[in-house]
Amino acid sequence: MTRRTPVLPSSPCSAIGRPLPKSDLMKTLSRPQRRGKLPARYASIVMPLVLSVLMTFVVSAISTLKSLGFTQEFLATWPAAWAISWVVAFPTLLAVLPLVRRIVALVVAPPPSN
Repeated sequence: MTRRTPVLPSSPCSAIGRPLPKSDLMKTLSRPQRRGKLPARYASIVMPLVLSVLMTFVVSAISTLKSLGFTQEFLATWPAAWAISWVVAFPTLLAVLPLVRRIVALVVAPPPSN
């Protein structure tokens, strides 16, 4: 007897269109799917993207909370404040990151070579 292999975890059908046995379906659904990583060439965009999202999230929350207090108005105002600050922060970070790297290289010693 040949063993059928599932096509997709979201599809309870085998490669030939017949339903999978319950045991195969449960194995397929319980197995975590690995997500591919982006190629290394995208690191120069992904790092500033993540950094800008996290920093503007925190800073806009603190700023809005300080000015409005924790009220309904805060909850209504903060998402727009965060979005505006991120729209400014991400391109700014992309523009100044090369300068920041040069400044850090002037201040920090390079790692010792083996």
